[in-house]
Amino acid sequence: MNAPQTPHALHFMPSEGFRARSKAVVENPFLRQSFRGAMDFLMSKRAAQFPDAEELESLRSLGERIRQYNLAKLPDLLVQLETNLTRNGIQVHWAETPDEANAIILGICQKHSTKLMVKGKSMVSEEIELNHAAEAAGIGALESDMGEYIVQLAHEKPSHIIMPAIHKTKQEIAQLFADNVPGVDYTDNVDALIQIGRNVLRQKFLEADIGLSGVNFAVAETGTLCLVENEGNGRMCTTAPPVHIAITGIEKIVEKLEHVPPLLSLLTRSATGQNISTYFNMISSPRKPGEKDGPGEVHLVLLDNGRSQAYADEQLRKTLQCIRCGACMNHCPVYTRIGGHAYGTTYPGPIGKIISPHMLGLEATATMATASSLCGACGEVCPVKIPIPELLMRLREESFSEPHANPVMRGQGAGYSRLMTSIWRGWAAVYRSPALYGAVTWLGSRFGWLMPSKQGAWTSVRVPLKPAPKRLRDMLKERG
Repeated sequence: MNAPQTPHALHFMPSEGFRARSKAVVENPFLRQSFRGAMDFLMSKRAAQFPDAEELESLRSLGERIRQYNLAKLPDLLVQLETNLTRNGIQVHWAETPDEANAIILGICQKHSTKLMVKGKSMVSEEIELNHAAEAAGIGALESDMGEYIVQLAHEKPSHIIMPAIHKTKQEIAQLFADNVPGVDYTDNVDALIQIGRNVLRQKFLEADIGLSGVNFAVAETGTLCLVENEGNGRMCTTAPPVHIAITGIEKIVEKLEHVPPLLSLLTRSATGQNISTYFNMISSPRKPGEKDGPGEVHLVLLDNGRSQAYADEQLRKTLQCIRCGACMNHCPVYTRIGGHAYGTTYPGPIGKIISPHMLGLEATATMATASSLCGACGEVCPVKIPIPELLMRLREESFSEPHANPVMRGQGAGYSRLMTSIWRGWAAVYRSPALYGAVTWLGSRFGWLMPSKQGAWTSVRVPLKPAPKRLRDMLKERG
């Protein structure tokens, strides 16, 4: 079988389409039921891994301190990491934008006359849309993670950062395989479907010229790339092909190996409810003389793509603590109802709402921060204590405040409206003045019949707002 084709680049979808996409999912009871069931399952598995609330809080606090400690030293750690990786024989590349990252990776591919690149799971490669760039350059890019392989066959993007195909039923996957994998008959037996995927991918590991992977943790003091996985495909991608390219965001660095175990424990237990992952790979160099396996060449691409913007602000920097476990999505009442594709961004759910504005600008994501009930569930379950609700409030302020000369974020003020600002200032003035508040509520109770029947988004799903004919103070006064 040839590498599946991905003819249409599924670029970021503008935030103005978010409402329509969300509405389509909400009106699909089957999808809502599927997501609800999946999220309930993941939440219960996570809860079972943390039966001791005191131990959980202690571990979360430790994870938070480790991430904040390493972020505080990030510029120096990046230099140290490059020095030690280079000493170990790994070539380091720096990319400020997705285009630069793609150019670096495709340059390495062209140098080796690459026909096929087999990929382990990497959300950063999704972030830069590497598959589409590779296709445009005439290079096959095949996903080897089973979930990623399924969504690639369907020409879709992942709907969850840990479980890319969580929106698919086994019947849909069975039909997908029957339609796209030569010689395969329809079967919705899960074990058989997994075996079909493995049979296709196993040969591709041997044929591939380049293997690409993500990085969960990069250890500066030793020059080690750590990769967490469950299927073994990541290990195949990093060892079978003659060249290995790893790509990661600049924030994934820790100073010491001893910082990794607590984060690993938090990651696996928070993400999939496992006590530990099946595989934990540590890569420190290409194949050495006398060794029989491993790639002869290893590269690491370090991507910025807006991360420096988040890093520059003390509060927004907390966004970069993320270890990509997906727990915030699993517990989010909004994500649970609409799924990942409605967001239109590489990273959906709560973490997507706070990191996408740095990558794409507030012009494209101004309304994303308002797609939250601010219930706080995401912050309560985050294994490294990212204050997501607090950051959402900050992003709302940056999006809708009046534009100014020295913005902290690209696109600051993108959602600013003079009319809305005037309305809220008037509202604040009324609530600051007891006399004015009394006068306005008196008028409202007497002339409530003048309220319009159409009140924008409110009346799309609710009855119109109408002041009560009597104020509370009037009813209390009548009762003496």
